[in-house]
Amino acid sequence: MSDPDLRGALALAEYAPGEAAVLSDAERWPTIDAAGTARLTRWREHPDAPHWTHATGDRLTAEQVQRVRHPLSTDGWLVDHLAAARRTLRYRGMPTDAALDDFPTISRSDLVDDLAAFVPLDADLSRMLHGTSSGSTGAALLIPDDVEEVARGFHLLVALAASAGATVTADGERVAVANLVFQRQAFTYVSTISSFAHRAMARLNLHPTAWSGLDARARFLAEADPQILSGHPTSLAELLDAGLDAVLHPAVIFSGAMALSAALRARLHAAFECPVVDVYGLHETRPIAARTDDGPFRVLDRRVHVEVWDPRREVALPLGEMGEIVVTAGENPLLPLVRYRTGDYGRLVHLDDGVLGIADLEGRQNTRFRAGDGTLVPCVELTQHLQAHGAQGWSIEQAASGRVHAVIVGGDKPAIRVALDALLGVEIELRQVDRLIDLGEGKPRRYRSAVPD
Repeated sequence: MSDPDLRGALALAEYAPGEAAVLSDAERWPTIDAAGTARLTRWREHPDAPHWTHATGDRLTAEQVQRVRHPLSTDGWLVDHLAAARRTLRYRGMPTDAALDDFPTISRSDLVDDLAAFVPLDADLSRMLHGTSSGSTGAALLIPDDVEEVARGFHLLVALAASAGATVTADGERVAVANLVFQRQAFTYVSTISSFAHRAMARLNLHPTAWSGLDARARFLAEADPQILSGHPTSLAELLDAGLDAVLHPAVIFSGAMALSAALRARLHAAFECPVVDVYGLHETRPIAARTDDGPFRVLDRRVHVEVWDPRREVALPLGEMGEIVVTAGENPLLPLVRYRTGDYGRLVHLDDGVLGIADLEGRQNTRFRAGDGTLVPCVELTQHLQAHGAQGWSIEQAASGRVHAVIVGGDKPAIRVALDALLGVEIELRQVDRLIDLGEGKPRRYRSAVPD
């Protein structure tokens, strides 16, 4: 974006630098020491630093620092969780003995309409931080985040890394974690993790407009060399497309927010030679499940209960049947969600060790395409073939006429055409692009159909 007039036209006030923020560093990090302060200053003032647009802190007291290093107990959590939900305006009429099955499902639109109704009346709002959902499926939500719960999220990443065979420690001066985005404008900041010996963390925008130059971006990342890289597939793909894998040596990579294709997972694993953990969750629910291969997602051992819902009959479905993922989430005490409809689709299965898993997960809607013979083809079948032939991302749209317009990132285009022809048997326009960002800044898997279901 070299045109200064265009750059100005796209500027958003919310992304202006945050010098006006009134909190001091001591207020942002009550336990920060001299080494932590020096570390913070180093990255804030680094000559190759990006254009920082925000300031943040964890606000943890010494007592809280000790607590957040450990996961919340899951013993009897659901009973306590439902009791907390009944202390909200939304559920205050529910009987005190109401079980989970007695609660109706809720959706994102319910939160958009009246988020305050889902916050317990006795909630300690002094612990509240503001988080924002992506808005990729509608209006963005301003989420009441609990300070301890947010801080505990880092230690969940460390635990997931360990389960995948990776070690993350507070030794040395490397940045502990870098959360990566790739968009024209974004919140960016550097912070420290009070519960991790005040090691640095940063939210970085890989988009060229966020830096003084591409050389500066490479130098900064090389010196920071984060132990944990996290981001959505578009930003992680940018690391590879820009050759930044040559200067980074992560212990583990976390992908989230968007569907991670098997092909991109393989590219990341080959380039960085570290575990790649695909995390499924929403800001509203927190992480729900994760996987390190292309099999089912493993439901995490935390305060989360997963159901699969039939939205037409309004009933929960048994194991193995495809439906909408519904989550009861108890990690955030400021937002005790009960039976939250995610808009994502999948089926529940038992893994080999008996743990609950989510298979055939598809984002946002269970789109079905009408084949030339009149049959309906679920999008999961397209996913299987697209991944099998190496596509890293895609957009598949069917017009009311039945004609299909498909855009794929990478992959074996001739083989994908054959597969789509075989699955759908309709006129297909297939185009191949080089990068995930060429699909736009949203989710790299997209399915839409105007054909009546």
